[in-house]
Amino acid sequence: MQSALYVSLSSQIALERRLTTISGNIANANTTGFRATEIKFSEVLDGVGKVKTSFVSQGNDFLSTESGGLQSTGNAFDFAVKGDAWFMVEGPAGPMLTRDGRFTMTTEGELTTVNGFPVLDAGGAPIQLDSQAGEPTATQNGALSQNGQTVANIGLFTVDLSAGYQRVAELGVLSKNVPEPVVDQTDVGVHQGYIEKSNVNPLSEISELIQVSRAFENSTSMMRDTDKTFKEAIRTLGGGR
Repeated sequence: MQSALYVSLSSQIALERRLTTISGNIANANTTGFRATEIKFSEVLDGVGKVKTSFVSQGNDFLSTESGGLQSTGNAFDFAVKGDAWFMVEGPAGPMLTRDGRFTMTTEGELTTVNGFPVLDAGGAPIQLDSQAGEPTATQNGALSQNGQTVANIGLFTVDLSAGYQRVAELGVLSKNVPEPVVDQTDVGVHQGYIEKSNVNPLSEISELIQVSRAFENSTSMMRDTDKTFKEAIRTLGGGR
């Protein structure tokens, strides 16, 4: 009987975590370049005793690799990533991966994000443009030209996030694995004059939110019923005292 309480508790912990990720996804449905958080749960078996009890794990979260839709802006400093890759910028906690390509050029010619973080090239160095040469043009591989001369190259990086990652607010992610610069990958590049919208599907997330909320309520109800039955058994076995 106590096992039922523990099973329900493990279920509630997992459901609460999923509710948190769904809420975060919905809140960032309009965040440029945002990638939704998903969670994979697994079964945990307790082999102690005659009856094996099945629990749900707390889950491992991961980022959806589905690309968001492209939105045309006509701005020469807006870029969207083509394929499964990332821009890299110098964030508040070090080099940070992001899909938000809303860039700008400072009066000194430095290419930065809308938050003022320097955009990095494939070697991890800040990109420097000529502030007097006007807007740059970009090739699909990220080469930036001004007045017909190539002056810099936007770095594109791939990374395995399975070892762990940390979100930096809605700005981007820090990876435990070292990102690798993209070299000669025809399926990866940039689109100039576009930004990538969030890959969150609000309707799908709201539908799942309802389902998870109902499952949480059912689990709570089962815990109440189990607790009531447990107390009644104690009173019966204890002679009504």
